Amino acid sequence: MTEPASEATVVSLDEHRAARIEPARIDLTKPAPPADAESGEGAGVDVVDLPGNPLADWLTVPDTPVLPVWARSWTSVRENVTALCRLTWWHTRYHFVRTPKYLFKTVLLAARGFYRALAGVWPWMSAQEHSATVKALRAQSKLRPEDIDLAARHQAAYAERTRSRKWRFGIAATGVAAAATGVLLADPLLQAGIAAAITIPLAHLGRGEETKLLDQAAPPIRVDMSAQQLNEALRAAGLLKSGGGKDEKELPRVTCTMGPVRDGRGWSVIFDMPRGGGKTASDVLAKREVIAQELGVDEIQVIMSRVRAAKGGNAGRVSMWVADDDPYLGTPNPSPLEKAERFSIWEPVPFGQDARGTRISVPVMWQSMFFGGLPRRGKTFTQRLLTAAGLLDPYVRHYIADGKGGADWMPMKAVAHRLVMGAEDDAIDALKAMLAELLAEMERRFALLRDLPTSVCPEGKLTPEIVARYNLPVIFVTIDELQEYFTAMEREDREQVINDLCRIARRGPAAGFISNFASQRPDAESVPPKLREIITIRYSTQVVDRTSSDMVLGKGKAAQGADASVLSEEHKGVGVLVTGPASYVTVRADYLDGPTFAQLCRKGRALREETGQLTGDAAGDVTAAADAAGITVPAIVSDVLEVMRHSPRMFTTDLLAGLVNIDEDTYGDYNAEQLASALEAAGVKRTSKQVKISGSNGAGYQRRDIEAAVPAEILLSAGR
Repeated sequence: MTEPASEATVVSLDEHRAARIEPARIDLTKPAPPADAESGEGAGVDVVDLPGNPLADWLTVPDTPVLPVWARSWTSVRENVTALCRLTWWHTRYHFVRTPKYLFKTVLLAARGFYRALAGVWPWMSAQEHSATVKALRAQSKLRPEDIDLAARHQAAYAERTRSRKWRFGIAATGVAAAATGVLLADPLLQAGIAAAITIPLAHLGRGEETKLLDQAAPPIRVDMSAQQLNEALRAAGLLKSGGGKDEKELPRVTCTMGPVRDGRGWSVIFDMPRGGGKTASDVLAKREVIAQELGVDEIQVIMSRVRAAKGGNAGRVSMWVADDDPYLGTPNPSPLEKAERFSIWEPVPFGQDARGTRISVPVMWQSMFFGGLPRRGKTFTQRLLTAAGLLDPYVRHYIADGKGGADWMPMKAVAHRLVMGAEDDAIDALKAMLAELLAEMERRFALLRDLPTSVCPEGKLTPEIVARYNLPVIFVTIDELQEYFTAMEREDREQVINDLCRIARRGPAAGFISNFASQRPDAESVPPKLREIITIRYSTQVVDRTSSDMVLGKGKAAQGADASVLSEEHKGVGVLVTGPASYVTVRADYLDGPTFAQLCRKGRALREETGQLTGDAAGDVTAAADAAGITVPAIVSDVLEVMRHSPRMFTTDLLAGLVNIDEDTYGDYNAEQLASALEAAGVKRTSKQVKISGSNGAGYQRRDIEAAVPAEILLSAGR
């Protein structure tokens, strides 16, 4: 329970000490003076912090945690002890293979040491201090009597010392020879010990200032990471001042508030940039590639982010995690949705895992999403994850449009209220009609929400209770390959569709609309900025450069570290997820393949049939109804009905092109005769081989003739 402010006041000890002007002497044997009630002076100040107390620093609670970071859990202790053992084993192997080199270097150093020892002893053995004096006196042209006498005395002393030292030198040489003979006759182990006892001191004497016996090498990052490596990498990146003739100890260095410590499959460190250098955490994030190069790893292994004030950070604090290897390669993780029976779209959708294996979920309510990236990098598979979550909630109504018109979204015909496939003229008309329907529904919902009392609708937005009470299901709008529609439209139609999409993305969330758009490289021609800039959640798989990455994720995101161009061809299903102005993470998305997605679509259809929420195109789709009833419809009939979804009649050439778009492997070599033969074998009877479209006659098919080949009970269940 919090005490009132009048009873206790929290005072910062650092601020209190800094506010002192002159130290005062306090008698600790007397009670502290009472606080002034009016001025508040002295209130909340503990006597422990008074300047006269010699125990003040001892009794002040320290800021340093009791346990270091690596010792706060058994998992961390085990990982860091294992890392220490791995480092020890690496150094053992590194120096063991260099043992012959070290022995050879030791012998050379010992030889140099022996030479230095002999050079140092020889002047003493030869009495050179006297001979130098004698030679100097003899060199004089005129010697005074006293100089002659001095020279004679030095000459005599030199002769005496030389004679005595020769005897001592001979005795020493004889002793050394005798000792050497004894060593040669001794046990090999003793010989080795004696040789080491002689060689090591001589090698030590022969060393130089720059000469080191052992080689020095930094182990790879996966074995060890040190603060020294970090400082050198930042210095090479221009984030710390370099030498300039200064001692290394005088150079600015980062302050590590944590680590480096072992953290999962990598090393974790939190550091502060030194003050006075003018470099911030944002500058560090912008140099990610250079820092990775200096650390000897790929930039995909370096995960960096700012530590914000809410987590105890500041503008210069950086959290860095360096993985042992590429953390995004390996067997894909199956989506938890695969085995789920139901799911509430009001909950965050399981999306994938980050580099450390942490589960990433994406809240989709009140949001709009945009997916971008190069083809065949898993963009559509990832986009389908969010739509798949809506399949398992029967109170979600799906509107789907696929500009490519391939097989990726075909299973949605079992569930989708509206399904538009392809970017032909009829599909574009269907897309415009779908958007008009969505806008009308959005306005109807806003009118309804405005009339509801605040007790039912307190914030003017859709709620789960309103969904169930007024039958207002959440509307999931999924459009894939946007650029196909925009490039196929006339300018006026394009502007109208863009404006409609902007209205849905901007105003729709409050009415329960979730926008889920995708495109390849979204330049100004394919996806205009005014549509992209209002999207709240963005995801990008690999792109060609930082400019393309910013087009998907937002302007300036690459400079902040959210750069999808660092991904490689092997990173399928991996992308950068941006969820806010300063929130991003590289995610390895969960895997949901085509057959599993089709199974979820069938499950979603069953849920909607149970709750009476199967509506629109799905309710009248004959092939979906056949699948639900367990009746097999010939594939050629199902595919032709899919191509003719938006057209009551179609020319044969257009029908063949649509079939190739759905399944090129099957229909790539089909011609008009083969198509007619296959449909006839499937039970299709043509009432007319000619059709009239927009005033032109040509060979073609009527959709009613194709539907007639479907069993009557299926047509009845589909409402046809």
